Amino acid sequence: MKEKIVDILKDSDKALSIYELQDKMRIKQVDKIKELGEVLRELEEDSIIYYSNKHKYMLLENSHLRKGIMHTNKKGFGFVEVDGLQKDIYISTDNINGAINEDIVLVEITSKMSLERLEGRILKIIKRQVTKYIGEINFKKNKGYVTLDDKKVQIVVEVDKDHSLNSVDGHKVVVELGNRITNHRYKGKVIEVIGHKNDPGVDILSIIHKYNINVEFPEDVKEQLKDIPMEVSEEERKDRKDLRDEVIFTIDGDDTKDIDDAISIKRLTNGHYELGVHIADVSYYVKEGSPLDNEAMERGTSVYLVDRVIPMLPHELSNGICSLNPNVERLAISCVIEFDSNGKQIDYQIFKSVIKSRIQMTYKKVNSILEDNIIPNGYEEYENDLRLMKELADILREAKVRRGYIDFDVDEAKILVDEECHPTEIIVRPRGVGEMLIEDFMIAANECVATHIYFMNLPFIYRIHEMPKEEKIRSYLSFIGTLGYHIPGDIKDFKPKSMQKLIEYLSDKEEFKILSTLLLRSMQKAIYKSENLGHYGLASQCYTHFTSPIRRYPDTTVHRLLHTYLFEKNMSTNTLKHWEEKLIYIAEHSSSREKASVDCEREVEDMKMAEYMESHIGEEYEGMISSVTNFGMFIELDNLIEGLVPMKDMNDFFHYDEESMTLTGERSHIKYRIGERVIVKVVRASKEEKIIDFEVVKKV
Repeated sequence: MKEKIVDILKDSDKALSIYELQDKMRIKQVDKIKELGEVLRELEEDSIIYYSNKHKYMLLENSHLRKGIMHTNKKGFGFVEVDGLQKDIYISTDNINGAINEDIVLVEITSKMSLERLEGRILKIIKRQVTKYIGEINFKKNKGYVTLDDKKVQIVVEVDKDHSLNSVDGHKVVVELGNRITNHRYKGKVIEVIGHKNDPGVDILSIIHKYNINVEFPEDVKEQLKDIPMEVSEEERKDRKDLRDEVIFTIDGDDTKDIDDAISIKRLTNGHYELGVHIADVSYYVKEGSPLDNEAMERGTSVYLVDRVIPMLPHELSNGICSLNPNVERLAISCVIEFDSNGKQIDYQIFKSVIKSRIQMTYKKVNSILEDNIIPNGYEEYENDLRLMKELADILREAKVRRGYIDFDVDEAKILVDEECHPTEIIVRPRGVGEMLIEDFMIAANECVATHIYFMNLPFIYRIHEMPKEEKIRSYLSFIGTLGYHIPGDIKDFKPKSMQKLIEYLSDKEEFKILSTLLLRSMQKAIYKSENLGHYGLASQCYTHFTSPIRRYPDTTVHRLLHTYLFEKNMSTNTLKHWEEKLIYIAEHSSSREKASVDCEREVEDMKMAEYMESHIGEEYEGMISSVTNFGMFIELDNLIEGLVPMKDMNDFFHYDEESMTLTGERSHIKYRIGERVIVKVVRASKEEKIIDFEVVKKV
């Protein structure tokens, strides 16, 4: 019946009443009339049709109405993003009709479609995607009022005392929205008290809750841990290759406790290199469908914040039996690859193993050997292996570069905090030879595993990175053209090699770091998918994530598939059908949880940077203009702290040129553009609002 109704409305040049639909469908029986009414309600709820105030039905796609996602800002107005429309629809504060940020809404376009700016009004809220918010509660006359942390959601939530979970003034709480009282006031109830806003760490916990990241493990997971052995038994060593006497070790950060990967190296008699990448066999302990597995899948990833790690797996596994700690036996899946002197893969093996790491090395000490030729105590017997690894890593990197590997060379900030989580220093995270060596080896193992399963034509999960959209690259090239940089070539066929040449061309420019970051933002995001679409950034035809199963669920899944296909030889019709269906969900969910994790980490960093700058107001710093907008310009300091110079605070009226991304003073004729270096003074910083404001002292 649904299809018939849609077809009738599609062919009609006007809206139809239920009686007109009855006539066209020749419905007379009472039960069919009743069914028609129910189907019309379903179609309306699914936003396929619209029921007007004149009691008539029309097809949404044939009307002046659109379904989209509401994006509001702290000033109260917003924009509705609609699939198929290039321009967002502007919604004034008066026309928001109770919609809040991220609501799926039905919007009526009130302006002409030909105008530069589309305007509209919200007719109804189709679905409220977010119903739980974080905020601070304070009480007046026995009633709680929650001010939300998310300033894009301009509402106040009223909470009755008996729905407040005994919270007090200043508590950060999770509040669930109830009925709307007015456009900007809602009823609600507290469903969790996070802690007092002044307690150490509560600021970060509030952000963690915002992204629905689980902190505590449920009871059934804790119960399952009791049955997991914390040592490798004789029985578990059977049918595994024994590598305990091999020289295998790990290289990680100084404070790493969840060690996924270990490496080994040999020079073969034919002059080739034999690289061993040995990865913790997490899926042996985390059985499919168990409470541990279900919770790991729900989390999707570990989350690394400035003062804590929220692990995907409980510490008993992530820091214990699954972690490749030194001088203890651990179960692993090994990928051993033979390379020739040009970095070409000659042969490989993928097998179950038992290993015993000799030493837990740190990047800092490995770099002291490979960069400064200083051998730390305890590293003497591994010097030759490390130098051989460096030799192979250089060859592998050169081979990747030849095929089009793109190194954007984007820096990351590291925020150092004290025991009460106050930021004490912000530095650029070091990326030395040791870090790049491990990166090269992990990429090699990931490609090897992915390619092996791909050519078996079996269901699998891939890490994909699609080619950038032509309009994004066109826009970027147009922008750098305004800076005087012109790149020859056909952007319709912008292969990794072309991108690599662009990076090389820009690499010696003073503003390279900013230009590289802007170029990276024009790329598509890498995601997980159950079909192989290649990895553009790595110039890899086939790629997966195999090397971090302690902290990424897709890697755990890859291990499970290796057990199923390679070690158990289970490729039955039912098994393949099971994974074909399940991998679609795992890929989508893992990509979603990865995004939540990255957004959470970024928001925590923004907050801690603002908190750090609160104690540096009035101080001057040198930085580079990283972005120019119609409301001001952003300055990135050398330690990667970024702040805004608001247009309203600049001592002139500045004209914004969107194409060249420049600001030009009307009276002074001073011009600011991306990449220029300036001296700025910190004039405002707010941890709560996560903002830093600068004023320009002078150009450098």
